[in-house]
Amino acid sequence: MPFARKISKKTTKGTKLFAIVAAGAALLSVAGCGQIQTADQVAGKSGADGASGSCPTSVNNDFTGTIRAGWQAIPNADLVVKDQKLLEACLPKAKVQWSQFNSGADVLQAFGAKSLDISLLGSSPSVKAVNAPLNLPVQVVWIHDVIGEAESLVTWHDGVSSIKDLKGKTIAVPFGSTSHFSLLSALSDAGLSDADVKLVNLDPDKIPAAWQRKEIDAAWVWDPVLGELKNQGGKTVTSSAQTAKTGAPTFDLGVADSAFIKANPGVLKTWTAVEDHAVAKLKAKDSKAIDSIAAQLNEKPAQVTALLEGYEYQSAAEQEQSFAKLPGVFSKTAEFLKSQGGIEATQSSYDSAFYTDAIRKAAVK
Repeated sequence: MPFARKISKKTTKGTKLFAIVAAGAALLSVAGCGQIQTADQVAGKSGADGASGSCPTSVNNDFTGTIRAGWQAIPNADLVVKDQKLLEACLPKAKVQWSQFNSGADVLQAFGAKSLDISLLGSSPSVKAVNAPLNLPVQVVWIHDVIGEAESLVTWHDGVSSIKDLKGKTIAVPFGSTSHFSLLSALSDAGLSDADVKLVNLDPDKIPAAWQRKEIDAAWVWDPVLGELKNQGGKTVTSSAQTAKTGAPTFDLGVADSAFIKANPGVLKTWTAVEDHAVAKLKAKDSKAIDSIAAQLNEKPAQVTALLEGYEYQSAAEQEQSFAKLPGVFSKTAEFLKSQGGIEATQSSYDSAFYTDAIRKAAVK
């Protein structure tokens, strides 16, 4: 299984050491295409307190099939839904299968293999999904979060104060991710390209070891790995909040298989209502919601509270307005990806890449 799809057509330069690091990460990342147990699951717990939550919306007894849901270790409401088993409570006759993925590249592979129904996927890989050569039959159904300081470029070099200072140095980033898109955008804004640096494709969980061994000079990654690098002396060079200001915003989105949406609109309505409930809990800084995320990330609640500051979370009502702007964001992202060789062509309109029925229904309470 290929590790990831490379955005740039240029050949990444690097020493044999970095090739070995990337190759090792590639082999280990195969596990990321399946389910990875978190600390609470290994301990045999089913939620933050070991029990399922109650359904916060109307119980849906109509669906009796299987929902194959993908998640990533990103602090947002999706982890609350998973940890508190809210989908299981609201769809009592369904079988919910949760699988963890390390990056958007792995999620794209799973959708391509038709082994996923719904999953978190960053906005950059989401744009790749609906364009050639992938042309995956998927649609955006939800905005998990708007990415800000939670995805940043950090370095351990004292002499680096701007991205220009990283010219000729080695930067780790998960290829095909929103961080990769933000990095390329920041390089472009600084008058540089990926040919001016050495890019190493690493999954987030492989980055800290490479950082400690000084095999990389910098990394653009998200929390909680970002926080770990900062605790090891990393300083922020720039962030996704800054690239958003220069016209390259990024999001974590809920993406679903189009055939699954068409066959199960009631499931999408329930799923969206449950996510909206969890978002409300996060916005209110509900302690149980924070505990749930802490359990899924194997972090302390206080650390989770700090992580949440790096994202913006929107209710279904707020997302109605955001969804109206997302086709334009997709269009600009697609133009950039095409210029980098990440997609073959752009589309005249991206309206069909979005499913809004469930959002509208969740916004009406």
